[in-house]
Amino acid sequence: MVSHRTDPSVTVRALKSAAPYVRLYKGRVFVVKAGGAVFADAAGTRMLIEQIAILHHLGIRVVLVHGGGPQLDEVTRKLGVETRMVQGRRVTDAAAIDATSMVLNGLINTRLLALAHEFGIAAIGLSGVDGGLVKAHRRAPVTLASGEVVDYGMVGDIDGVDASVVTRLLDAGFLPVVSPLSADSSGHLLNINADTVAAAIGGAMDAEKLILCTGAPGILERLDDPHSLISYTDVAGLRRLREEGSLSDGMLPKSSAIETAIRGGVRRVHVISYASPDALLAEIFTNEGTGTLVVADTKALTPAEQGAK
Repeated sequence: MVSHRTDPSVTVRALKSAAPYVRLYKGRVFVVKAGGAVFADAAGTRMLIEQIAILHHLGIRVVLVHGGGPQLDEVTRKLGVETRMVQGRRVTDAAAIDATSMVLNGLINTRLLALAHEFGIAAIGLSGVDGGLVKAHRRAPVTLASGEVVDYGMVGDIDGVDASVVTRLLDAGFLPVVSPLSADSSGHLLNINADTVAAAIGGAMDAEKLILCTGAPGILERLDDPHSLISYTDVAGLRRLREEGSLSDGMLPKSSAIETAIRGGVRRVHVISYASPDALLAEIFTNEGTGTLVVADTKALTPAEQGAK
């Protein structure tokens, strides 16, 4: 009998290379945020959850925060509800908040829980409303640079996060899967940008990493050039990019969320592409990574991180 076996040395080398990172991150909190565009593709969704499952089984305390913009657009269109985005943020009127709850808390959250079950993860779905996780108030009307006054409707700004809600789930061995829908003190539902919620949870939990999974390869120096990927930058560099107009649309709330996370105590923020195979694992378990690393000050990066990036 002739048997054909793959070379086990490749797997062994990969394990040896990852071992230092596993020791470093075991028991630490990672907040992973995935936008709704990830879930438009079944294969891409499965690939992301599979990578999160590996982190979970290695002992990393993962919190998954999800959005659902494209799915919400589709549902509101069918309901005849107009969708309006201002500076990357969704205007949510009373007619749209019910659809938001249905899509985020129902359709997407439940599907993610089912997929997590396939990979042997005991996952629990919750929103900012559950256990008073996210405390928020309705956003006041905003005056744009053009002079237009925009009322975002049932959109919230965060007052605080009760980290103990998530910590208790992590301590019990669960993977929390969080929808960003929240409520004010009067019980009115509020839609909050998922990047903003992920950053607030990361800061409240003193997370080691906040990882934003996006459609772009990372943060680009030039919007029209996918090869202008910025390997690493800091808060000052992020502000410069915003002032120069290199950040627009959905990247604007992301940049604000990144600053909030770092100010709140998150040590590393990563912006990666959900479409790049195994991007999440490569970003965590290699110095080279795949996307953009953002820190408080690049001078604090190790020589290995600066050299590889």
